Amino acid sequence: MKAVVMAGGEGTRLRPMTANQPKPLLPIINRPIMEHVLRLLKRHGYTETVVTVQFLAALIRNYFGDGDELGMSLHYATEEVPLGTAGSVKNAADKLREDRFLVISGDALTDIDLTDMLRFHRENRALVTIGLKRVPNPLEFGIIIVDENGRIQRFLEKPTWGQVFSDTVNTGIYIMEPSVLDGIEPGQSVDWSSDVFPRLLDGGERLFGYVADGYWEDVGTHESYLKAQADVLEGKVKVDFDAFELAPGVWAAEGASVDPDAVLKGPLYIGDYAKVEAGAELREYTVLGSNAVVKEGAFLHRAVVSDNVYVGPAAHLRGCVIGKNTDVMTGARIEENAVVGDECVIEAEAYVSSGVKIYPFKTIEAGAVVNTSVIWESRGQRSLFGPRGVSGLVNVEITPELCVRLASAYATTLRKGDTVVTSRDASRAARALKRAVISALNSSAINVVDLEAAALPVTRFNTSRENVRGGIALRTTAGDPQSVDIVFMDESGADLSQAAQRKLERVFSRQEYRRAFPGEIAELTFPARAVDTYARELLSCIDMSGVKDAEMKVVVDCAGGTSSLVLPSLLGRAGVDVLTVNNRLDDVSPTESLAERRRDLQRLAELVASSRAAFGVRFDPVGERVSLVDEMGQLISEERALLVVLDLVAAESRGGRVALPVTTTRVAEMVCRFHGVQVEWTATSVDTLATAARHPDMIFACDGRGGFIVPEFAPTVDGLAVFLRLLGLVARTRLSLSQIDARIPEAKLLKRTVPTPWAHKGAVMRSVVEAAEGHRIDTTDGVRVVEDDGTWALVLPDPSDAVTHLWAEGHDVDSAQTILERWARVVEQAAGSQ
Repeated sequence: MKAVVMAGGEGTRLRPMTANQPKPLLPIINRPIMEHVLRLLKRHGYTETVVTVQFLAALIRNYFGDGDELGMSLHYATEEVPLGTAGSVKNAADKLREDRFLVISGDALTDIDLTDMLRFHRENRALVTIGLKRVPNPLEFGIIIVDENGRIQRFLEKPTWGQVFSDTVNTGIYIMEPSVLDGIEPGQSVDWSSDVFPRLLDGGERLFGYVADGYWEDVGTHESYLKAQADVLEGKVKVDFDAFELAPGVWAAEGASVDPDAVLKGPLYIGDYAKVEAGAELREYTVLGSNAVVKEGAFLHRAVVSDNVYVGPAAHLRGCVIGKNTDVMTGARIEENAVVGDECVIEAEAYVSSGVKIYPFKTIEAGAVVNTSVIWESRGQRSLFGPRGVSGLVNVEITPELCVRLASAYATTLRKGDTVVTSRDASRAARALKRAVISALNSSAINVVDLEAAALPVTRFNTSRENVRGGIALRTTAGDPQSVDIVFMDESGADLSQAAQRKLERVFSRQEYRRAFPGEIAELTFPARAVDTYARELLSCIDMSGVKDAEMKVVVDCAGGTSSLVLPSLLGRAGVDVLTVNNRLDDVSPTESLAERRRDLQRLAELVASSRAAFGVRFDPVGERVSLVDEMGQLISEERALLVVLDLVAAESRGGRVALPVTTTRVAEMVCRFHGVQVEWTATSVDTLATAARHPDMIFACDGRGGFIVPEFAPTVDGLAVFLRLLGLVARTRLSLSQIDARIPEAKLLKRTVPTPWAHKGAVMRSVVEAAEGHRIDTTDGVRVVEDDGTWALVLPDPSDAVTHLWAEGHDVDSAQTILERWARVVEQAAGSQ
């Protein structure tokens, strides 16, 4: 039986460490990761191995040769172009003969029991057995669900937190029967997890998952690289390294020279023929490469230092990685998570800040303070995007410099000469930061159509026009005047999908921005009639029949926001008597506190009641979301507003579909069923709702937070459009909002938030799935557990905060509370486990 080692990866997230060497050659305790993998294979009897190579293939072949030094026989299969994980193995099919084989990644550190995995494969007569491992953060891996016998039920590649319903992930270790390769076309780019395995599963083949107890670490980021080094030193993983123990936890290889007056505190490793002088201090989890020199007074803590590195007197290295043949001179200081590439010179007293990446062959001048990466290279970090786009404190987290980098990254995902729409709210901060965005876009050969201050629905509409490829809007964060949100849009005017967000993040993290040549600097234009065009198109799409005959009066609160720029164009043609308040731009207070919002809603309610208006509406400062007040002067909650508008739309349409997030009360389903309308349940993300709203028979969509979509006009949240649609619906139905509200049953839906450490989120969702055994579950977003009587609970990890959200709906408040308490206990127990 042969093994296949996949060693074609570039390891782009690990740059600059992988700028001039392939990821499998990165050293762990002075041996390449792939050498540890090969030694594991040999321990389990796999001496004949095929290595698939592509990126810098010659370096791998030159290092390992024919495998004779390891007591193995190595064969190489070279890809001319990347063929994917399955395509690369198919490329080596002629070397595998007609027998089962093992596939393993050459860039993951592991000591999984391959012999026991083979036993499991044979006993289950499996076509494919996939090695599985439980991990704290499953977001970057493929999740696999197995039944109690280990048979695979479902695959999910690189999920969002809303899709995490297990912490059991694919390790990339497989045992396969040779017939698996028959279904793979040669020369095609094919992946196991996304292409081959789902097809086999759909065909009813026997696919099993072996949950391994051993160690496994996907060395894909700088953090995981340092962790792997520390785990070897702590003995958490069984690997071979030649060294003797000078003192407890202090390992030194052959020929290492350590002065008795050096301070050593293990666990740490000193490579062969390395030299540590008197007065030097090496602390926990430090690794010195071969022939490294550490001079007197130098301090190293959690530093990984490669071969032939010179660390000068009084140099200070903490939590960093230093590439081969680099010189760190006297008094230089390199901080946490910094990475210095091969053959660099860090001159005396230079300071390299935390997180900085320095590309190979660079010199940092004496005394220089380096706060940003010297070249455009990879940089690992948490997600940029939150529920409101990219958000943060003005001039603290969201600076003009950051805006330039973000806009440059966005521009790099587009083609030169494309057009992007930009806009802002009334705030001064958004105005200043937008100028940085526009400059970066023009400098990246992207034409800009600037709407200046504009309601967000107007921006989305203009972004969806022909010949426009995207949009960027800046707005003050709702309820926080010190913060700003940067909203990125696709060519339909909707928020970027999660796939597009990840693409932008990859460009941003690598800082690989495109720049225009002098003759390619793009244009900035200001359209003359953007609002009028929006208003005309909106009025042509919305059924306004009956409004003039109804002689309605409504009260509108613009909240001092940009909707005040649009309403005159709309209301003049709508034929309705309108009383407007806060109908001006407020650049000093562009958002309001919760207390101010409640005050304004109370004032709106009083005006509606005293003026005998049909209803009142309050827009948010960017005109995207609305709050409703009925004719009695009673505020309609967001949950009830969804049901009221839904009832109006469904009663008039008598058919079609509506899109609602899974967190919505099932009373909405009752309303729809009564009117012959179907519900499509979606994930809670705005882009998912917008995608559903594009379906041709969709008549309504709402996010349950005051955001409504009018599909006949646009598949995006639009407060102005729903206001016009509500005018027509109320005029034609001849019923008041309070009458409609009264005929809809009360929902018994409760919500709770449970603090959940990031490292435990996967375990929490696995515990929920296990506790739900025997019940019907829905994994549209998070895990929704449905009881036989129709009551339900939903457990959903938050994508940006260390919390888990729970919803429960019962027949009454007491039963909903009981359900919520039961599942909160499941989450709390799993979140508190060690």
